[in-house]
Amino acid sequence: MNGDRILGRRRLLSGWFSVDRMTMTLSGREIERDLVVHVSGAVLLPYDPARRVALMVSETRLGPLEAGEPDLWEGIAGALDGDTPESCARREALEEGGLRLHTLEPVGTVWATPSTSTERVHLFLAPYGTGDRVGPGGGLAEEGERLEVREVPLADLGEAVRSGRQPDAKTLMLVQALMLRRPDLF
Repeated sequence: MNGDRILGRRRLLSGWFSVDRMTMTLSGREIERDLVVHVSGAVLLPYDPARRVALMVSETRLGPLEAGEPDLWEGIAGALDGDTPESCARREALEEGGLRLHTLEPVGTVWATPSTSTERVHLFLAPYGTGDRVGPGGGLAEEGERLEVREVPLADLGEAVRSGRQPDAKTLMLVQALMLRRPDLF
């Protein structure tokens, strides 16, 4: 827009994610901004249309923990790690939720925080049935994961969205997408 462009970058931090100091033009002025270079991922909301529940996971997340809101229930998510978004969603469904999925319903791809991060999130809905629960889930111990897994009534998720009590943005988007596509489940 308006000839805005990146002029240069300097790496400030390398680790699980990186931070680059970017020099850019913005509206004709040269400025510096910090950019979090983060892997992209996939997130899915598995739902059982027959029983009208969704499978949710919870694990300690640093931001909510620091804010005093440690009990965050969300859709299943993971980093792409070189996989396609669909392969990632299927892998994470098995690892985190113990689910073998047959169908993925793409919802879209969104920028997590476009002003400061390169992270993009691929969103999916995923119908399942009781026979698709082939393991306990809970994540991979070798990755330091200890997730709680539970099924939540879709009516409760819909009410949380309508009342503004769904704090996780990606889960909020997925519940809203399911409400639009399958209002009969709520």
